[in-house]
Amino acid sequence: MADPASTQQTNKNRTLLAVIGDEDTVTGLLLAGVGNVDSKQKSNFLVVDNKTALKTIEETFTSFIESKDIAIILINQHVAEEIRGMIDSYQQAFPALLEIPSKDHPYDPSKDSVLKRVQRLFGE
Repeated sequence: MADPASTQQTNKNRTLLAVIGDEDTVTGLLLAGVGNVDSKQKSNFLVVDNKTALKTIEETFTSFIESKDIAIILINQHVAEEIRGMIDSYQQAFPALLEIPSKDHPYDPSKDSVLKRVQRLFGE
């Protein structure tokens, strides 16, 4: 079992938001100041359009969940649908994963992985 003090210290270093989404969503969040590019030129965001390869989305999601400085991953729900298997099997507390709507794709609570987990917890 992990030492609670070391886990708390590790989570204290998680200061970034990461974004995987359409151009409008990512642009809005970058304008709000969430963008970051590290010394290896690795960014904390991915703009997804109809030409973005599924492999690119999967690799970006994997790199975000393995990152030690990301606290929250925001992903457009319609993009999350493309990697639903990965999303549904994700069980870590950090980084937290939140599915968000986009301008062109309404939010569907029946598809939200976090809401599904909460419903299972309460036996609904």
